[in-house]
Amino acid sequence: MVVAAMGFYADQIVPRIVNVACGMGEAKELRRRVCEGLEGEVLEIGFGSGHNVPFYPPAVTRVAAVDPSDVGWKLAGKRLGATATPVERCGVDGQSLPFADDSFDAALSTWTLCTIPDADAALREVRRVLKPGKTLHFVEHGLAPDEQVRRWQHRLDPMEQLIFDGCHLTRPIVDLLTSAGFTIAELDVFYEKGAPKAMGADSLGIAVSP
Repeated sequence: MVVAAMGFYADQIVPRIVNVACGMGEAKELRRRVCEGLEGEVLEIGFGSGHNVPFYPPAVTRVAAVDPSDVGWKLAGKRLGATATPVERCGVDGQSLPFADDSFDAALSTWTLCTIPDADAALREVRRVLKPGKTLHFVEHGLAPDEQVRRWQHRLDPMEQLIFDGCHLTRPIVDLLTSAGFTIAELDVFYEKGAPKAMGADSLGIAVSP
């Protein structure tokens, strides 16, 4: 019964919590920033409930949305109905993408790497399906730049994972990207306004695939 209850919570409740939480505060401005410069065919991992959809530039011709949540996809309905950009749900697992090598002109990840079980595998898959020299636009929360905040993150991480279905506070975002073979072209590290520092240590930037 406990397993069933946790499954219901993860499948039905968490996507609704995330839909609200990820549309609050400074998130809209950060989404606008991270989507700047996207063009052509774009892969978005962790599509969620489509909060990035209003910020796709006109130069984006198609978006392949990857996300495991059926509830999130349903919650995205109004945003999808209001955009002229074709968006197709093309997969559910960022660690195993159903696309050929060198398929996409750009990729997008917003507050996603914290939750994917094997973030390194997912980033290597993103690199595989990106055309050579193309870019991954990202904004992610992770390990803070300040030691005092990091200590709190390590204390709170087990609770964060429980409440938000596997979300980690302590992942080193830049290290993950470079370990997967990306080169960091642009990077802004900051604490998100209105969020507790332990949960709002953000890295926003652009990573280039070799």
